[in-house]
Amino acid sequence: MKHLGNPSLWSFTLRGIIMGKKMNEESNTGKNEGLSQKKRFARNVLLTAAFLMVFVLTFGGYQTYAYINEAPTLEGNKLSLPQSSTLFDAEGNKITDIVGKEHRKVVSFDEIPEHVVNAFIAVEDVRYWDHNGVDIKRIGGAVVANIQDGFGAEGASTITQQVVKNMLLEPEKTVKRKVQEAYLAMELEKQYSKEEILEMYLNKIYFGQGAYGVATAAETYFNKSLEELTTAEAALLAGLPQRPSGYDPYKHPDIATDRRATVLSLMEQHGFISVEEREEAASVAIEDTIVEKKNQSTTNDAFIDQVIDDLEKAGIPEDALYSGGLEIHTTLDAQAQKIVDESLTTNQVVEYPDEEFRAGISLVDTQSGAIRAIGGNRQTGEDDVQKGFNYATQLERSPGSTIKPILDYAPGIEKLKWSTNQQFIDEELELNGKEFSNWNDEFQGSVSIREALQWSYNIPAIKAFMEVGGKEAQSFAEKLGISIEETYPAYAIGGFANGISPLQLSGAYAAFGSGGTFHEPYSVEKVVYPNGKEMELSSKPEKAMSEGTAYMITDMLRTVVKEGTGMQAAVKGLDIAGKTGTTSLEEGIHGDGVSDAWFSGYTTNYTAAVWTGYDKTTQNAYIHKEDDDIAKLLFKHVMSEVSKGKDTPDFEQPDTVEEIEIDKTSGLRANNATPSSNIIKELYFKGEEPKKAPLPKKKEPSNDSENDQTDKKRETEKPADNAAKEKKQPEKKVEEKPQPKPNNSVKEKEKEKEKPKKKKEPEVKQEEQNKPEEKQEEQNKPKEPSTDPVESSESDSSGNADGESTGESETTPDTNNSDTGNEDSGNEETSEEETGTEENGDNSGNTDQSDDSGEGATGNESSSGTNDDSGSSEGGEESEPVESEEASEPSESPENQPSEEETSSSQKNNDSTVEEKKEENSTE
Repeated sequence: MKHLGNPSLWSFTLRGIIMGKKMNEESNTGKNEGLSQKKRFARNVLLTAAFLMVFVLTFGGYQTYAYINEAPTLEGNKLSLPQSSTLFDAEGNKITDIVGKEHRKVVSFDEIPEHVVNAFIAVEDVRYWDHNGVDIKRIGGAVVANIQDGFGAEGASTITQQVVKNMLLEPEKTVKRKVQEAYLAMELEKQYSKEEILEMYLNKIYFGQGAYGVATAAETYFNKSLEELTTAEAALLAGLPQRPSGYDPYKHPDIATDRRATVLSLMEQHGFISVEEREEAASVAIEDTIVEKKNQSTTNDAFIDQVIDDLEKAGIPEDALYSGGLEIHTTLDAQAQKIVDESLTTNQVVEYPDEEFRAGISLVDTQSGAIRAIGGNRQTGEDDVQKGFNYATQLERSPGSTIKPILDYAPGIEKLKWSTNQQFIDEELELNGKEFSNWNDEFQGSVSIREALQWSYNIPAIKAFMEVGGKEAQSFAEKLGISIEETYPAYAIGGFANGISPLQLSGAYAAFGSGGTFHEPYSVEKVVYPNGKEMELSSKPEKAMSEGTAYMITDMLRTVVKEGTGMQAAVKGLDIAGKTGTTSLEEGIHGDGVSDAWFSGYTTNYTAAVWTGYDKTTQNAYIHKEDDDIAKLLFKHVMSEVSKGKDTPDFEQPDTVEEIEIDKTSGLRANNATPSSNIIKELYFKGEEPKKAPLPKKKEPSNDSENDQTDKKRETEKPADNAAKEKKQPEKKVEEKPQPKPNNSVKEKEKEKEKPKKKKEPEVKQEEQNKPEEKQEEQNKPKEPSTDPVESSESDSSGNADGESTGESETTPDTNNSDTGNEDSGNEETSEEETGTEENGDNSGNTDQSDDSGEGATGNESSSGTNDDSGSSEGGEESEPVESEEASEPSESPENQPSEEETSSSQKNNDSTVEEKKEENSTE
């Protein structure tokens, strides 16, 4: 670093620049003189560049020397023996040594055929036999390729360098490692022959499928010895080490074919094979050469696949994973993995319809995103061979209605401050020429988003998605680890083109259960290198939504499990939130079933997503109606078993959310008068609560006042009147109808019964016109203990005609008789009673009009029928029998009162009329 302050160096550099500038200014003095000046300028520039290069090399030399001093030594045991990596579960218990999957078979260089060696030389290090461990020419070519095609387009490591890197150095891309790699490669070339180094390489490298070494790879992929390999097979093997998983011929046959073609072209280019040999080898289909995949699986295979993927994303190659001596601390819950495996490999949990039925299960920690178990596929027996596809992590299928909380409702709650009672109209819907419907082809009218989720209605979900906006929904989903390229209304109900995996879905749902914090699902906590260095790989938390939004979604998804489409997934004693999802059969496939069936749900501890279906939906391979609950049953079993013996707290409502009692008929807050059957509880953000419904006006007078006045009246009545009342009271209680007027004959009753209903209005109006005369006559009479019954009766009828006291008359029949009691109290209250009578009379007239139009309330049918027959005023109140008789005639003369036989006959006719009218109304 002291060279930076050397004044002579900087002085010389500056002097060269000044001289060059001066020479350039004097270049126009003459042609010959100008050429001379240009030469001097060029010479000075070259000298300056040379000095700068010396400076850089000098400074770099010091650093390089330091790196070399720290390089490991070339020990024979490290070069000959692989260092297996070990997996540990979340509790620190050893799961397995990955080296156990290697099946390594070491061979000498002499046992490796020449065409096999040439295949590796052609693709990995064509100048292997010429360089001393480092290929300077290849380094230059790699620099140019990386500049032209991007960093990583071509590597510069020789086979010797790869041996050093895989056996001695940490798998990290740093300047220090590259310097040490080059130094050790040259040292290795000094101590070992080219054949020995190539033997190390071909026995060391990883070929995928657990095969280490070229001999083991030949057996794994072709079931052959090295001597039996063809040129096409040798080329396939030579192309694998760079990316064993990416070029896997079982998982990616097309990519593997292209990679083999590249190797064959390089073999031809460098003279190892002829054009004819290349064309012949390239014409062989890979599927015809590789053998059926051997069963090398363990109970943790699906999880280990995810570990490999996560480590590759972190920059750790597969060969380092299997033979780098790493300690890999994973998130695996061994007991949970066993539960998941058993649910897929046996029929003890569910009865699978056939061997082709597939399922994938992902189980993650709700609070951290740590993957606890992965069920990659079904295994129908111990000898079953998995086809290498992980249905929990690699699947891309339409999620159906499980996407609704993510795309439709959560964004609306978060951005638009919806409550769980947000209303949408469930109705026929057509968009861009496409008709949308619900799964049951029915429509419910106005529904809340809670109801829409509970019963998985599609139309409200689409409308919610459209109100939120596609871009907003897309952005919200990306915060939960789900990328959507386009946004169409069909996406609102899971109609994805590419689809998602159970692992993605479980990660997204876990954010709802963790208060709105998203953790990308991960399988590795940390990696410990042989030198003690550690690499942390746990997921970092990211806030995706507010706690209030997360809780509202959770509470609605609770309803789905408790009393909605997800009831089969419920586990007694666990607070579970979840959502079902299915996708329709493809066009042209007919049957009562679906293509995919999902269930995703969570507790405060675990989140699980389950997919079921077939590799390809056909007329003979789809989920029948009786099997679409398998996903829910698998979820229930897994969640029940992994939660045993663990404390699972309930979800907690945050302070920002308030539960409000709502009148479901009005949408306003319930009050003391709201019937309990109309009250529902919904969640609102504080400050966004609905207004409180106004209380209805109290009716006057109260029942207590009425009863007191009635008691006073009875105390002042004559014994004869009391006797008459007691005699007629039983009839009133049985029939619960007002008694007929005493001065009407039976014939008049029959005529009245035959009259049309519209004639009732003039009669009532006539009575209202006669009221002042009747009142005047009563005022002129001497006062007696009993009050004027005419006003009492009319007040009763007018009050009931209001239409408000009909319902109360069934339980408090004497409510409106308080008007009579007020008359008993003296003349001081007469004017108030008259005023009330006039007002009630108007209401009575209005009720008649309603009845005439055929819109009378059902609750008033019996009282209306009685009044039509008797000719008395409208009303449903059950007056005392004596009062009804007195109301029909102002005079109390005994001559005007009917006999008991007439009264009985009138009563029967009246009852008959009531029954006839009830039958008529019922028929309508």
